[in-house]
Amino acid sequence: MKKLYFGSNLKMYKTIRETTEYLQELIRRTEDLDRNEMELFIIPSFTSLADAAKIARQKQLLLGAQNMCWEEQGQFTGEVSPIMLNELGLDLVMIGHSERRHVFLETDAQENQKVKSALEHGMKTLLCIGETGEQKQYGLSPEVLRTQLKIGFYGVSPEHIPNIWVAYEPVWSIGVNGIPASSEYAEEMHKLIKETLAEIFGEEGRKIPVLYGGSVSPQNADEMIVKPSVDGLFVGRSAWEAGKFDALIRSAMEAYKKVSTCMVG
Repeated sequence: MKKLYFGSNLKMYKTIRETTEYLQELIRRTEDLDRNEMELFIIPSFTSLADAAKIARQKQLLLGAQNMCWEEQGQFTGEVSPIMLNELGLDLVMIGHSERRHVFLETDAQENQKVKSALEHGMKTLLCIGETGEQKQYGLSPEVLRTQLKIGFYGVSPEHIPNIWVAYEPVWSIGVNGIPASSEYAEEMHKLIKETLAEIFGEEGRKIPVLYGGSVSPQNADEMIVKPSVDGLFVGRSAWEAGKFDALIRSAMEAYKKVSTCMVG
């Protein structure tokens, strides 16, 4: 059975105290889960990272940053460099979240610079991609995803494959008013992503974990995780209480194991 991935981006919601309490509880609740079967990661706010890193060093979960500048240093007021993130001992960095793209107007070319910098500094790189509702309406989803992937990973060597993750987050499905994608649609897009990664990196590219994110909840997590091309779930609000996230993870893992056992049988 393949390894499953579960994570959450806390955005700009939890204080330092709230973040550390959340991480401690999440680690305690999930400590019995085999990390060879699942990978757990959390991406808090920048102000929480130093304190969170002290907790995450237990390696029961990976800790990531929500964004990163591609330069090591310089006149970039308000930015955070890869060296600064390395100093905290972070495991990964998220790049290209839809809010960075659509609110802060980051381009595919900028995401590419960040991806290459993060990988060169030894961090796992979670590249977020996704189409808007308008692009989906016009039938452009495949072209949009392929473009974001091909530019995002332009010039990246296949040797970095072990440190590359992708999160598919359709823009129309995330946020308070998001509409969850059907599991069938998610599988179709994930399959396209896998095929594109194979074009970029060769067949080894199919090994890159591709996570679904977009109004993931206890109501749809189980049906999403059993899809062949879905390697994990990037969960929003349903993950922001440790007990609820723990329950979602366990239910999804059980659903996946049942389907896998039936397929083997």
